[in-house]
Amino acid sequence: MVFSPDDLSAVWLTLQLASLTTVLLLVLATPLAWWLARTTSPWRTPINAIVALPLVLPPTVLGFYLLVALGPQGPAGQFTQWLGWGSLSFTFSGLLLGSVIYSLPFAVQPLQHAFETMGTRPMEVAATLRARPIDAFLSVALPMARPGFVTAAILTFAHTVGEFGVVMMIGGNIPGQTRVVSTQIYGHVEAMEYAQAHWLAGGMLVFSFVVLLAAGRLQQRNMRIGL
Repeated sequence: MVFSPDDLSAVWLTLQLASLTTVLLLVLATPLAWWLARTTSPWRTPINAIVALPLVLPPTVLGFYLLVALGPQGPAGQFTQWLGWGSLSFTFSGLLLGSVIYSLPFAVQPLQHAFETMGTRPMEVAATLRARPIDAFLSVALPMARPGFVTAAILTFAHTVGEFGVVMMIGGNIPGQTRVVSTQIYGHVEAMEYAQAHWLAGGMLVFSFVVLLAAGRLQQRNMRIGL
């Protein structure tokens, strides 16, 4: 058998984590990206910087501060314990929260670019036709930004699949709970199980190539049709 039950469990957990992270970020990033694309507030620049921070911050640093915040003595950890949820560190829920924060720029930036490229004219035309702002957003802005949503979904999913530092810091490597493909590969290498590590790492390599190829094809298609 090429993949052990533990490998398959890690793959399944990785797909669950990446799927949930992608769905949550598309919901959360859409209003944020819209605001960043349209606002003239002086807060735009610092908020843009905060959104982009995971791109330059070492994942272990981000994971460390999330671990401190979600731990029993951290502010978020004390709040979740007050709610009766317990500490979120070293749980799937904590891992999901960390993944959402870690992949935030990969969802916000493509959407923000799509909204900025659209310009203000379509919304102005919708307003002259007496469309309410929310109706214009749903019927005009969202369809026009569809390529941005596709790009955001692809990049967010792929980025979450490949994360390691944040996972190790906030989730550890608990089988069936927080052990994902990247930490499973690390475990195989530590145990000198290079054959198993090769299969998982090779799968990750092929997956990453396919994602980049799909993103590149999508960008070329959008350039041809002027989106």
